[in-house]
Amino acid sequence: MRVLDERGFLFQTTDADGLDKLALSKSLPCYIGFDCTAPSLHVGSLVQIMMLRWAQKTGHKPIVLMGGGTTRIGDPTGRDDMRKELDDTAIAANMEGIKSIFSRFLTFGDGDTDAVMVNNADWLDELNYVEFLQNVGRHFTINRMLTFDSVKMRLEREQPMTFLEFNYMILQAYDFVELSRRFNCQVQLGGSDQWGNIVNGIELGRRMDDASFYGVTSALITKSDGTKMGKTAQGAVWLNDDALPAYDYYQFWRNSTDDDVGRFLRLFTELDMAEIAHLEALDGAEINDAKKILAFEATRLARGVEAAREAERTARETFEQGAMSEGLPTLELATSRLLEGIGVLDLFIEAGLASSRKEVRRLISQGGARIDDQPITDEGHMLLSADLAEGPIKLSSGRKRHVILKMV
Repeated sequence: MRVLDERGFLFQTTDADGLDKLALSKSLPCYIGFDCTAPSLHVGSLVQIMMLRWAQKTGHKPIVLMGGGTTRIGDPTGRDDMRKELDDTAIAANMEGIKSIFSRFLTFGDGDTDAVMVNNADWLDELNYVEFLQNVGRHFTINRMLTFDSVKMRLEREQPMTFLEFNYMILQAYDFVELSRRFNCQVQLGGSDQWGNIVNGIELGRRMDDASFYGVTSALITKSDGTKMGKTAQGAVWLNDDALPAYDYYQFWRNSTDDDVGRFLRLFTELDMAEIAHLEALDGAEINDAKKILAFEATRLARGVEAAREAERTARETFEQGAMSEGLPTLELATSRLLEGIGVLDLFIEAGLASSRKEVRRLISQGGARIDDQPITDEGHMLLSADLAEGPIKLSSGRKRHVILKMV
């Protein structure tokens, strides 16, 4: 708890003193659940992953709960509409993609502090509905369930909430009971938006098994400008290698604002607190050194040291030496497409350097859209095969985002 507190993870704890005493007396299994709604998690989930990592590093046992069952329903928290329903094939594929992330952050095995990964479909699929209502449903009142934010928000905005979604909080609470019975798990970690669901699980454990459970949440992380962590104008910052190149992942951290550097170093790296204090005290141009360290360390954890070194080298060659680095993201263009030409408005979108034609036009008007470092002045400019006849060229959005174009 001390480590999580000093690094800025803690937001709410159900019984901080009781949990501290328990954690000092033995190795505690603790879990976080992850629904399988996409083939990768993004950096918005990284706080929870790092909490599990620190739990293991301080002598406790992480449990990664895959929501193979609850994904079929979809967590209504923070939403105005029902999540898209996924079939079993899609859920299984997403689960496989997500599993690979955790091998970077946790050590799995059979030891006392080795992490384990479980799937709540293992018990939710076996439930008898009437028996479940009798044994579990009777411990929940509609009166209380209507007070939870996920429900209140829908009602206040006059948005429909299905009975299916209404059951999500009961199933999540039951997960806690099952993990207690199977792994002697007494601690659930999560984001602050899950506080109500966590408290439900604690109360259900007390009522069903006379068990003592604990809940710990972290604040939902936003950047200093108020925007949501894990999202950019170009899309989600995915943790999986095949969903986002390591260079782009590195650049996300390298582009952190000055005000975010110290906080991100505490949350997303394992540097000691004295070094972080030194780095966040830097100002002026020197703060860029802290950002490079943040980018390297965050990328090392998520993608491995070799990927971090390659991303660092690519960034150095591109920005400091002015070279066209081979490590930059690459877009291959068929010669046949270039015979009639490709307009720069469409090209920037296809390259992932902009999300709309309006954004490309804005870049051009501000001098931020470039080909081989030369500003594009005409939004009607067409790229032809002759432009790539002598080799690849570099497409740039501002000074920090680049894509190599190759003709094949």
